Order: sequence, then C-alpha cells, then structure tokens
Amino acid sequence: MRRLRALRPVEVDERGLDVVSFCGHCALPPAPVGSAAPSRVCGHCGLGLVLQASADLAPRRDEPFLVIDTTLSVCAVSAAAEDLLGIDETHAVNKHVADFLVPADANAPSAENLLALLVEVASGSGEPRSTVVRPRQEFGVRFKARIGPCGPPHAALLILS
Repeated sequence: MRRLRALRPVEVDERGLDVVSFCGHCALPPAPVGSAAPSRVCGHCGLGLVLQASADLAPRRDEPFLVIDTTLSVCAVSAAAEDLLGIDETHAVNKHVADFLVPADANAPSAENLLALLVEVASGSGEPRSTVVRPRQEFGVRFKARIGPCGPPHAALLILS
C-alpha cells in the first residue's frame, strides 16, 4: 500500500530560496500555535516581532544581529547583539546605525558603501553580501557582517560574527 505524504506550503524569496521565520530579539522560530491565528510577536520571549529571511541568511539563536530600515534607522537589536555591543535595544531603536557600527576601514575611499549597501538591501533590491564593520568608538575590534534582506516590512538584516 502506498503511503501519502502530507503537503505543506513552502515560502520562497525572489531568488527562489526557502524563507524561514525568526524572532527579531531571540532569533528562535515562532512557537507553534494551536487554532489561533499566528502572532507577529514572538511566543518564546514576547519581545521581538517575527521576521522572515532566506534560510541561508536567517540568524541562529547565538548570532548577534540588527535590523535596519531604508532610513538607516535601527529597528531591532537581538539579545546577543545587545550583549556584544553593550547597547540596550530600547536606546538603539530609531537611532542611526552609524551611531553603533561603522565600516572597519575608516580611511577607505568608499567608507560610505556600508550605508549604501544597507539602503539597497533594506529596499528589497539587494543581494546578501558580506563586509567588515567595527563598533563606532572601538578601533581594534572588527566583525564580519552578513547583510541581506528581511521583513516584513522590507529591512536589512545585519548579522555579526
């Protein structure tokens, strides 16, 4: 006897890659819901909004990340990024990303490219890329950053490693 498999909808992004959901604060996938409609607020920590990104970009629970909109304002700071950068999300939201992170090479002629990349990605037209950044007031510290689109609404996801 042939066994039937259950079908489930699969979401994909513009590049045809699987899309996964995660919390903008703890990075966990949404908690399973019963018969209630899915919530936009994380069912695990109750602090972050549920966002989506391609499976190859979405952060793991231990990865620090920020979510940045097209005006270069910080929309969310993960718990891991709060610890790493020594900032509190409530003080970082709605402030310019350059208040916290800048290009690692301050003398490079294209130092503003980090900001241009963030705007491009946040507008939904950019491909995921990597760059190197540093905290604004630190000169010996460098982080590799993966930057790619997330949402809704359209924003840039900047994951530090």
